[in-house]
Amino acid sequence: MRLGDLVPSEKELMEKFHVSQITTKNALNGLAEEGIVKRIRGKGTFVTENNLLKESNRLHINPKNRSNGIIGLILPSMKTKIEQEFVNYIEIYASKYKYNLIIKITRESQFEESNAIEMFHELGTKGIIIFPTEKETYNESILRLSLDKFPLVLIDRYLENIRTYSVTSENEKGTFDAISYLIRNGHENIGLVSPLITNTVTVERSNGFEQAFLKNGLVVNKNLWLLMNFHKISIEQAPMLIKNFLLSNTNITALFIMNAELARYTKMAVDTIKKEYSREIEIISFDDSGIEGVSFIQQNIEECSRQTIELLQEQLEGKYDPRRIFVPVELINNVRINT
Repeated sequence: MRLGDLVPSEKELMEKFHVSQITTKNALNGLAEEGIVKRIRGKGTFVTENNLLKESNRLHINPKNRSNGIIGLILPSMKTKIEQEFVNYIEIYASKYKYNLIIKITRESQFEESNAIEMFHELGTKGIIIFPTEKETYNESILRLSLDKFPLVLIDRYLENIRTYSVTSENEKGTFDAISYLIRNGHENIGLVSPLITNTVTVERSNGFEQAFLKNGLVVNKNLWLLMNFHKISIEQAPMLIKNFLLSNTNITALFIMNAELARYTKMAVDTIKKEYSREIEIISFDDSGIEGVSFIQQNIEECSRQTIELLQEQLEGKYDPRRIFVPVELINNVRINT
């Protein structure tokens, strides 16, 4: 757009990019704070960015309150506690660098992920943070950002064989610790409930599972692994699928669950098995499912968020040294021992 052009209204932006009104309002307010646009009540928003106007704006804006620009955050959903914590802490640390944060929810759609990236480009975002969707392949739009060296940080997973910035928890070690704990407690027939193993997160966690068995001189029985298609991970289908899996594998005495959502569905199935067959099965999940008595691997989301903003700021300051940051995790034992 050129100097003096009328910017589309909040409603038009909402319809074009499929985002909420608060997102478009925050975006336009952020651009106004930077002096890129000017909002005139009753008339609209106009492009005002040029060197003279920037200097004029600086005279009227307190430098202490001036925004350093907009950064975008793309999430697959907001239904889990982990995603909600990421939003909270990323906003906190972004604010410390005086960035306005705009959030786009993709609802696990790579199409919406691409639309979000395009929207952020058009809004002039300084950098983008992406929590990629749970798909078998990575979005080409993300690959393009990385190859173009656009300020970008991936959280939770990374692109194999492509140099980019990413922050993820110690998935392999966390799972190794969880399985080792179960083995020490006498479990050898340990099942796994997981989405299809298609990305770096599920690969690392499954590797940790196998390494714990190997270290303890045990053979991994992958017949005890239930790998579920993404479209079947729902409250309508998952609990019954897990129940049938457990009924077909009566030797399973413990389960490791890949994520909190699956842990909730697994607990439903295990409770039914216990009620109908008086069979006890211990559960450990990656991330807190919020269910009493279920132990879990706890991620340090605040530290992941802090590192994410630090890596983005590094790029915005002109340095480019792509690397992976792995943040330590902790095993939280929620099993009550009856005395």
